[in-house]
Amino acid sequence: MKKSLTCILALAMCLALTACGGGGGGQSQQPSQSGGGTVSGTPASGAASSGQTEADSDLAYVQGKGELVVGITEFEPMDYRDAGGEWIGFDADMARAFAASLGVEAKFQLIDWDSKVMELEGKTLDVVWNGMTLTDDVKAAMECSNPYFNNAQVVIVPQDKADQYQTVESIADLQFAVENGSAGQEILDGLGISYTAAQDQATALLEVQSGTADAAVIDYLMAAAMTGEGTSYEGLTYAVSLNDEQYGVGFRKGSDLAAALNEFFRTSYADGTMQQIADTYKIGDKLIEQN
Repeated sequence: MKKSLTCILALAMCLALTACGGGGGGQSQQPSQSGGGTVSGTPASGAASSGQTEADSDLAYVQGKGELVVGITEFEPMDYRDAGGEWIGFDADMARAFAASLGVEAKFQLIDWDSKVMELEGKTLDVVWNGMTLTDDVKAAMECSNPYFNNAQVVIVPQDKADQYQTVESIADLQFAVENGSAGQEILDGLGISYTAAQDQATALLEVQSGTADAAVIDYLMAAAMTGEGTSYEGLTYAVSLNDEQYGVGFRKGSDLAAALNEFFRTSYADGTMQQIADTYKIGDKLIEQN
């Protein structure tokens, strides 16, 4: 009897152990499927390959809605309108080509530069692509691409006064106009120089041309394209350079679109497309090699 009871208890324990292990094991045999289209742990087309699910993939989000919303300001030679109102410039052309590589359309949206991070996080934008300086603050707030252009912040003054302003010390008492939230503003803050914040760099140039500001700080690439002989600002020129910097493209923090763009940059540089577009806007000498 005791032996029979022992056998019965042993059999009961085996059955219990089988029941406990069966729930997890049985479920793992079934392919898991979600609204994102992921089956058996394999990412669906368009999802990130770095462990992101389609639910949190910016790439899948952009492809799903069919457009890449690009945040820009008026900034020749990077983003500006031609005579027909079409957005052109190095950044605009590259953004349009990148969007096409994803199978979507680029939609350009003018932004308040100082609100760019908030607009990214609120998904009113997908990317900030506008000759953006890669500062420590920018890299902390956004998922940034590899740098693609060398640049500098330069001081803009009337041509007939340029010889007076060739050092940082010589500009200390000038009243500046500078784009709000820009790398130029950060430099002036560091130097303790007085300024009026402008909506964008083009507005800062207008302030100098009209005489409401003594000088402006803008990007070298913009200064080379928009000041001097044959431009709308023939009476202005750039004097002292305040730093050396690089441009990058900014996405939401953690976005897989940054890796996709880096790969697009490598391909476009290798086949000569990137250089050709840069040469079109006469800034090819500042392009950074993409490896």
